[in-house]
Amino acid sequence: MRQKILKQVGVLLTVSILLTFLVVSLTMYSKFNGYMHDSVREEAEYIRVAIEETEGDYLNEKISSLKSDNRITLLNTDGTVLYDSLEDASAMGNHGNRPEVKEAEKKGSGEMLRYSETLDKQTFYYAILLEDGKILRVSRSIDSVLGYLQSGITLVAVLVLAIIGIAFFVIQNQTKKLVEPINTMDLEHPLRHVEYEELRPLLMRVHEQNRQIAGQIQELKERHEEYLAITENMKDGLVVASQTEVLSINKAAQELFQVQASDCIRRPISRVSRNKELKKALDGALAGEHIETVLETHGRFYQLLANPVKVTGKTYGAVIMVWDITEKNAAEQMRREFSANVSHELKTPLMSISGYAELIENGMVQPADIPEFASRIHQEANRLTALVQDIIQLSKLEEGTSQMQEEVVDLYELAEDIGATLHHAAKKKDITMKIEGATQEITGVRQILYEMLYNLMDNGIKYNVEHGILWVRMWKTTDKIYWQVEDTGIGIAKEEQERVYERFYRVDKSHSRQTGGTGLGLSIVKHGAALHHAQIRTESQPGQGTKITIGFPLDPI
Repeated sequence: MRQKILKQVGVLLTVSILLTFLVVSLTMYSKFNGYMHDSVREEAEYIRVAIEETEGDYLNEKISSLKSDNRITLLNTDGTVLYDSLEDASAMGNHGNRPEVKEAEKKGSGEMLRYSETLDKQTFYYAILLEDGKILRVSRSIDSVLGYLQSGITLVAVLVLAIIGIAFFVIQNQTKKLVEPINTMDLEHPLRHVEYEELRPLLMRVHEQNRQIAGQIQELKERHEEYLAITENMKDGLVVASQTEVLSINKAAQELFQVQASDCIRRPISRVSRNKELKKALDGALAGEHIETVLETHGRFYQLLANPVKVTGKTYGAVIMVWDITEKNAAEQMRREFSANVSHELKTPLMSISGYAELIENGMVQPADIPEFASRIHQEANRLTALVQDIIQLSKLEEGTSQMQEEVVDLYELAEDIGATLHHAAKKKDITMKIEGATQEITGVRQILYEMLYNLMDNGIKYNVEHGILWVRMWKTTDKIYWQVEDTGIGIAKEEQERVYERFYRVDKSHSRQTGGTGLGLSIVKHGAALHHAQIRTESQPGQGTKITIGFPLDPI
């Protein structure tokens, strides 16, 4: 802006001064030229009077002594030169045909501005007719005018150059002062100090734009914070990438790929992970495809979903979602195993029932043996019923407590009820049941607690030895109520103590078949304990019996 102002004002000033100089020069030339013409005419009149009074002697006596820039010529009536102040008259030709001479002969005086062949200069001639018919001519070259003019113009030119120099200095200084407030203007707060009122409309627009930009920046900041708040608290990994670099990676993705955001943002996707499946999915998304695959890293499985980001049909980047499916895969595997086990466990009693019934139907069983076959059918049916009931109970436990009523349950009373129910089974094997402790109340689901304690006491009888002992104990500490069952049975190997709580897992499959177990009892105990926030501890050695302790928290569930 400063250079533009300086240039425009400088050019305008220079042109103005030069035009002024030109006008002055032309005016001076015109004035000097007029003065010269007047002086030539006046001098010619003076000489005419002098010649007529002295009868021509004036030219010989006075003119030679005069110092004059004018050339004086006297012509005879026939045009011959009688006298010339600069040239030899005898050597000059006839001047009767000169325009100014002819005009003087006709009008008494004549003048002409023309080129002089004698002097080789542009010359002003003035001729006057004398009383005796002779012609007096006085002339002066234009060079004399230009000489006077040149001396004046030189001075004026020097002054003009000086004025231009001073003007440029003043203009530069004033331009600097003019522009300085604009250069130092606070554009963040343009209306605080307005140096030039002419700029106020512009500054008001700048102020309004600043306000709008500040609002937009604040809105973008809030949206960015919302985006970060959402993405950083996501359990799933999220990576946003352009065609060349990572734009965003949330906390879950950082933990998943074991990287820091500072090492990934504005860096190639390879800085996140060199996993081939990830790179393949990203390349596909950047090519405009929807990619879904499974990624394995650090011993876990992750579902990876990569989608392209398109604007008006052009792909500008990709969004990658990653979530952990390790537990889901394990649950799916467990479901498949459970389905297979259920099919097998249901098939076995059904096949037995079907086989025994077919033998009786075809008359292949002796009448005396029919009661025994009917008893076996009844046992398998009971086993099948127990299995179905256990499956239903396990499903309810997995669904949660939404439809289960909680109440205060006395574990000692519950143990005594179960002991009475299992009395006949214990008596068959001559097993002594000892219930020790006192009333211990907790808040829970009575039906679930009954199933848990029943399965543990039932197993203590089924897997006990003949003439064995079954202890049931209860006690209370500062923070928990403990319920414990201990038997003198076959025991459980250490490596199998965790697995016995899995569905359909049996330590001794042949013995389980004989006892009619479903393989789901301890799984129900495990889920029931989790429902009541209780902890299970198993202590056992093969051939030395088993002790299982459940610790219930004092606080209600």
